[in-house]
Amino acid sequence: MKIHLYALSTCPYCRMTKRYLDEHGITYEITEVDLLDGDEKQAAVDEVKRLSGGTSFPVLVADNEVIVGFNKSKMAAVLGL
Repeated sequence: MKIHLYALSTCPYCRMTKRYLDEHGITYEITEVDLLDGDEKQAAVDEVKRLSGGTSFPVLVADNEVIVGFNKSKMAAVLGL
């Protein structure tokens, strides 16, 4: 399963999501959108909007499932925990 997390470095819910994934030994890629610059940042924001319909963070993509916000029960179900 390919897992990608779009997060903000200053977002407490993003940190909680990272901690949850780390505690469960889940391997994932992360894009901290606020640490990007220029076109790269705009492309990441556009991707978050496309995936989630807005600009709320965190956005966790596990294969074709998209989870917006820190939702332990949905993450557990999607990730098989």
